[in-house]
Amino acid sequence: MKAAYMNEQGGPEVLQYGDLPDPQAGPGEIAVDVHAASVNAADWKVRSGSYARITDFPYVLGRDFSGVVAEVGAGAGAGVTDLAPGDPVFGVLDAGQEGAYAEKVAVRADLAARKPEGWSHEEAVALALAGLTAIVSLEDTLKLQAGETIVIQGGAGGVAGFAIQLAKHIGATVVTTASAANHDYVKGLGADRVIDYRAQDFTQEVSGVDAVFETVGGDVARRSFDVLRPGGRAAFIASGGQAPKPPRSDVTALRPNVARARRHMERVAELFAAGAVTVPPIRTFPLAEAADAHRVSEGRHLRGKLVLKVR
Repeated sequence: MKAAYMNEQGGPEVLQYGDLPDPQAGPGEIAVDVHAASVNAADWKVRSGSYARITDFPYVLGRDFSGVVAEVGAGAGAGVTDLAPGDPVFGVLDAGQEGAYAEKVAVRADLAARKPEGWSHEEAVALALAGLTAIVSLEDTLKLQAGETIVIQGGAGGVAGFAIQLAKHIGATVVTTASAANHDYVKGLGADRVIDYRAQDFTQEVSGVDAVFETVGGDVARRSFDVLRPGGRAAFIASGGQAPKPPRSDVTALRPNVARARRHMERVAELFAAGAVTVPPIRTFPLAEAADAHRVSEGRHLRGKLVLKVR
């Protein structure tokens, strides 16, 4: 198979394009002919070594995929009865597994969901990990309720954009941060109020909110505690494996456990079918140009999602 892979960690230039052995589906797994994979911030953080050191090379990045079932793993017949070769599927690889930047990937069958008719593979993968992360963060972790107010940091990003729409579907009031160029975009997603993070200090513009969903990291994460009401809670996905420690004793800091599950992919599809969420703007790159896609992602000013077109 063709794949974008690396033999060392470093800058985008370490990504190569070439041939690697096809992965084999084991018991309980399916092998998927990948048509599209998305580029996430976690990808270039793994590539650069900012997450952890990798020693097993060649290494293929990529956490979410959309494609077509090629085969069911040997010996898995009794365990994989709901998917068969030819079925279009999408999903997110198991925690700790990567490999979607390739023409084929093996994945646990119970993590893959059927791709809804009418979605392209690029559209499905643009909603996969982003939707999973937003759903786990807002519904499972923050347990956001109708009538509450939430601040969503970095609203133009893929995860945050999905979260804005989900929060409005739940019935919350949404305040988000975005550059002036993206104000109309995030308002179109449903944001009730937009703060220009380049011209305004969000801690001076809003206070006493019920929840914060923080997708930016750094100093923004630390200052997000300042806008919470007593008893408020904040969920962090851009501050490493653990939530930052709050400087206040009357608020709660949470790190969503973005566990993979078919039910979350089916929830993504359900929300789309209900008109609660839309597909974000997508910028595509050929798989062979994964390094260029990483350069765009690392710029951190992308609206929507970056997707690698594999087939």
